[in-house]
Amino acid sequence: MELRHLRYFVTVAETGHMTRAAGLLGMQQPPLSQQIKALEQELGLVLLHRHPKGVSLTDGGRQFLGEAKRLLRDFGDMRDRMERLAGGQYGLLTVGFTSSAAAHAFTPAVLRACRSEQPGIALTMTEDNAAGLIDAIAKSRLHCGFLRVPVAQPEGISFETLLTEPALLALPLDHRLAAVPRASTTPVPLAELENEDLILVRKPGAPGLYANLLALCERHGVRPRSFIEVDRMMMNMNLVAAGAGISVVPASMRGMHAHSIVCRPLEKHAQLEAPLTLAFRGQDQQGPTATFIALARRIAQECRAA
Repeated sequence: MELRHLRYFVTVAETGHMTRAAGLLGMQQPPLSQQIKALEQELGLVLLHRHPKGVSLTDGGRQFLGEAKRLLRDFGDMRDRMERLAGGQYGLLTVGFTSSAAAHAFTPAVLRACRSEQPGIALTMTEDNAAGLIDAIAKSRLHCGFLRVPVAQPEGISFETLLTEPALLALPLDHRLAAVPRASTTPVPLAELENEDLILVRKPGAPGLYANLLALCERHGVRPRSFIEVDRMMMNMNLVAAGAGISVVPASMRGMHAHSIVCRPLEKHAQLEAPLTLAFRGQDQQGPTATFIALARRIAQECRAA
C-alpha cells in the first residue's frame, strides 16, 4: 500500500463516482478501478458498493476513509514541517554563551529576535566558558555559541567576529586608581599595574583577553604582584567588588556592581579589544542554524550602524 492508493480511494469515496474521480486524478477509469480492487484485496476488506450510478461506501469503507484521511493529513503536516526545517523556520536550536558575552546587550537582543521572528524554532540556551562552548559545538551538543576570544580552533569550527569593544580596567571602589577625578574617562597607565593583584579567568577556560593583558605587561616590563584565577567572568567581577584585586573586563560589563566597582580605560598604547564572537560548525549552515547565523549577522550590522 502506498500513499497514492490512499489518495485514489479518498477521491473515489468523496466523488462517489469512479469516472469522475479518475478525471480529478488525471488518469483513466479502468486503471483506477484496478487500483481500488487491489487495495481491497490487500486489506481483505470490501470498501465500496458498486452500482450503475456510481459507488458508495461500505461500513468498512467508511472506517477506512477516516483512517486514510488521517494518514494523508499527517503526511502533509510532516512534509510541511520538513520544508520549514529545510527553510530554517522550524526545529531545535541549542545556543550557548559565556557570561561576558551574555552581558553584552547584543546577545539577549539576538535571542529575543529569534523567539519573536521564528516562533517555529525551539530555542534552548546554556552557559559555559569559552573552552566548554567550543568543545560542545565540535561534538554537536550545541549548534552555535557566543564567546569572546576563541581559546581553541578545532577543525571544522568557524569563528566570526560580530562586534568589538574596548576592555576596561575594573577596580574596587576604594582602590587608589579609582580615587581620581573623572575616573571613568581618565586612562590608566599600564605601569600602574606594577605590584597589583590581578584577577583572571582561568587560562584553560578563556585565556584570550587575559593572555593578551599578560603579554602586554611582559612587553612593557610591568610585573603584577599576584594572580587569582577564576572560572567565570562574573566571579571575576564579584572578587573585584570584594576588593580582592583588579581585572580587565569588556566595556559592556561596566555598570555591574556599580556601587562597588569603578571601570577605567587603559592608556592608548595599552588598549585591549574584547570581541564578541559567534562560533558554529562550518558545515552546519542550514535549517535553524543558518537562520540564526543570518539573524545574528543582521543585528550585529544594525548595532555597528547605530
